[in-house]
Parts: sequence; structure tokens; C-alpha cells
Amino acid sequence: MVTEPPHAAPPAPCLAPVPARNAVASPESGPVPRSSFAIEVPDVLLARARRGERAAFEQLYRWFERPAFTLALRICGDREEASEVLQDTMLKMIDRIGEFRGSSPFWGWLRQIAVNEALMRLRRRRRLGEALDIDAHEPAGEQPPPSAAADAAQLQRALAALPAATRSVLWLYHAEGYTHEEIGALMQRTPSFSKSQLARGSRRLRELLDAPAVAPESTHA
Repeated sequence: MVTEPPHAAPPAPCLAPVPARNAVASPESGPVPRSSFAIEVPDVLLARARRGERAAFEQLYRWFERPAFTLALRICGDREEASEVLQDTMLKMIDRIGEFRGSSPFWGWLRQIAVNEALMRLRRRRRLGEALDIDAHEPAGEQPPPSAAADAAQLQRALAALPAATRSVLWLYHAEGYTHEEIGALMQRTPSFSKSQLARGSRRLRELLDAPAVAPESTHA
């Protein structure tokens, strides 16, 4: 199996809800973003993987390497940690694939492993409690943050500047389509915590993206 993490920086996806053609309706918030994990896996490939075929696992790794690494990077905010989450996720996929019963899409099952691994890493480092102060940032309502189409590097820096819990809520809600109830359960907090961090985090992210970039000093006399 390939063990090297992706070296190129992952593309910065738009955090705003995607167009309706790539989304499904949700009673809570309208269209739900289509996760980059949403890859249809043929039953025959899963059957081969359950039999322990190396080639089948390598195919699954190639398909889900980028989505798993990107999710881990956005939640953990560090490439080295994201690489470790990727490897742990894939190892657990191999160990637990016999537990997958097919009652839900395989990609959703694997994504849940990746999310749990990323959040567990934050929890171990006592970073999951890092969130925006409710007194320092007034709620902005559940409006989506600006499109990531602006500048990928700028978006990555802006997300990295947010507290770990706030960044996780933004990514899970806007990019992966989790509900506030699901996010609250994953983070061992309440749905209200998810809602407040989404509102304040969205506002803070817009402020960071709208801030003028500092021009480099000229080297000419």
C-alpha cells in the first residue's frame, strides 16, 4: 500500500454551500454540500477488499487519499498531523472493513473514521476546547463565509488562524454537510455550541479574508 501522504497542497474548496445540482435538500438548512468523500464504490471492489486483496485496498487508498488528507488538514491545521490522520484512517479501514455492512454508503463510513481520528488528535492535544469567545465576537447569523475562489493560500492561512474547535465546526458544517446536532455529538458539545461557533467563525473568517495583504518591502534603494 502507498504510505506517502500527498505532497501538493490540497485545493481550497469553497466553504459556501455548493450549487443545488451537487447537493441534497435538508430540512434544517436547505441544500447540503456534497462531500469530496462522496465517491461511489462498486460492490465488487468492496467484496475484494473484504477478502483481503491488496490491490483492492490500494484502489480505495488512491480514491480516498485526497479527501481524507484534506479533511484532516482543515481540522488539525497542520500537514504533519494530517498525514498521520490519513495513515491511521487507512489502517483502520483495513482492520475494520469487515464491520461495514452496506446499510449506508462506504464513503460515509470511511469519512466518519477520518473525522473521529482528526478530532481525537485535537482532543489528545487539548486543542478541541479552543473556540472563539462568545463575548468577543457577536453572532453573525448562519450565513456562509465568502467563496474560497478568491485565493487558496489566503483561505488556508485564514482557517489556520481560527481556534481548532471553530475551524472544525466550519469545515464539518460547510464542506461536509454535518448538522449541528451531529457536530455537537462528535465534539461532545451541544448543538448550540456548534451554531454559535459557526456564526462567529464565519464572521471572523470573512474579516481575515477581507483584511488587506501586507505588501513585501522593496529591496531597491
